[in-house]
Amino acid sequence: MTEVKSAFTIERRGLDLRFRAVALTAREWLAPHYVRVRLSGPELEGFDSPGADDHMRLFFSDGPVPTERLRASPSREYTPLAWGDDWLDVEFAVHGDEGVGAPWAASAPLGSFVGVGGPRGSAVITGTPDSWLLAGDETAIPAIRRFAAAIPDGTPARIAIEVVSEADRVAVDAPVEVEWLHRGDAPAGSALIAFLDGLGSADAVGDDPFCFIAAEQSVVKPGRALLARWGVDAAQAVVKGYWKRGEAEYHAPH
Repeated sequence: MTEVKSAFTIERRGLDLRFRAVALTAREWLAPHYVRVRLSGPELEGFDSPGADDHMRLFFSDGPVPTERLRASPSREYTPLAWGDDWLDVEFAVHGDEGVGAPWAASAPLGSFVGVGGPRGSAVITGTPDSWLLAGDETAIPAIRRFAAAIPDGTPARIAIEVVSEADRVAVDAPVEVEWLHRGDAPAGSALIAFLDGLGSADAVGDDPFCFIAAEQSVVKPGRALLARWGVDAAQAVVKGYWKRGEAEYHAPH
């Protein structure tokens, strides 16, 4: 049998790791528990994030501090959404006062200082997948936005996002309609896992798909099982836990 070569690969690229001190300059609530902030400052010149699933680390401070103290501040990892010469947009899922970054994004005064570290590396799709599956929870929305922007019109695709309720839906610019999964009071990841478990081999989105699946850590096992059912090489997919229940310091593998 002749092996069919995929039309795309996922290329790993190293980036120059830089630390930048910036300020919070704008805040926009996109849903009751979802907020976009803009970080600004001249040190963002040259910032780049080639991969839609990139991770940068944000360092949160209570006030103006020297750079070395800012580096020692509490930090968490996030996906860059969009950026320019002197600005960077980041989105946060906010549920109560949990964690470090979300409360800061929700309530820090404009002008508050924050450090930006990285990204230190990227996983970049080269070539063009024949089809796409993008699935995640609230924490994966920025990456899903960026991947969705790369899907050519008319290409077979499915996008599924788990949120608590209909009120937590946000506008996502995509060439196909987003399938919103509501978990209600059930544990995070439960609705997405049920969605993935319900996809059989006959439900493959199309030939040679790129699959991105990211949410609470419990999604990894059913996500990998789906790849096996669809015959997708794990090297042609991204399946990861963006966060882990009960572990505030957990961060997704790069």
